[in-house]
Amino acid sequence: MNLVELIVEPLRYPFMIRGIVAAMAVGGLCGIVGSFVVLRGMAFMGDAIAHSILPGLAGGVLVAGRGDRRALFWWALGTAILVALGMGWISQRGRVREDTAIGIVFAGMFALGIALISTVRGFAVDLVHFLFGNVLGVATVDLILIGAFGGAVLLLVLLFYKELVVVSFDPTLARTLRLPTAAYRYLLFVLVAITVVVSLQTVGVGLMLAMLIVPASTAFLLVRRLPRMMAIGALLGILSGAIGLYLSFYWSVASGAAIVLVSIGLFFVALLVSPHRGLLARLRKG
Repeated sequence: MNLVELIVEPLRYPFMIRGIVAAMAVGGLCGIVGSFVVLRGMAFMGDAIAHSILPGLAGGVLVAGRGDRRALFWWALGTAILVALGMGWISQRGRVREDTAIGIVFAGMFALGIALISTVRGFAVDLVHFLFGNVLGVATVDLILIGAFGGAVLLLVLLFYKELVVVSFDPTLARTLRLPTAAYRYLLFVLVAITVVVSLQTVGVGLMLAMLIVPASTAFLLVRRLPRMMAIGALLGILSGAIGLYLSFYWSVASGAAIVLVSIGLFFVALLVSPHRGLLARLRKG
């Protein structure tokens, strides 16, 4: 089988086409939003939001039933946004560090989710898709939701890029310019929350953190300016999604795991050959 046949063969199946489109869209989105997450040291927050939506998923099942996937998405999205805003509010009003506030909300929501899940018979089986992703089960409606909310996140990043950068990396200048720092901080939290929910079906709760930080971290090794970091992070996320699904198709491994492993493989390549921060560059200078 030649290269063209290797590329074309999976595309004969509609579910593979939908999966590849979803994986590439999510990978690009994570690369862009993840740049803020990596530079601000917010990795724990992304992981906390991903796990804290369990009460929303359980609530959606209790109200709408397991078969209504759209309802589960809205319940997860609403829960993620509330959790993100709660983390921001506690850290600002409760006089505790941001990581402490995240840990408190994370622990409480995760425990509530487990408690609710224990009351729903048979839900443990459904949880496998949320924990490890089910990108090959993506439907057309899922692609519409990914496109709509992913596009909204990108639009907001584009519209408020300068403000988000100033608030995130130079709070003193933000106060001097009289920017509403709290509002933009909450906005960034909400953008991370939406990105997490949009990405869940692709890689799942268990692997969500990797897609949020690995492409952006790889880009951080390669470039020094944020716009380039976001662009390269998005490209690496897109490549990881596409290549990972192809490997999943031919090697019969879990799609979410394959996507993340490709992303981590690219990270180690960058760690070795990066002209600025790579191991080979350091050896040459040493």
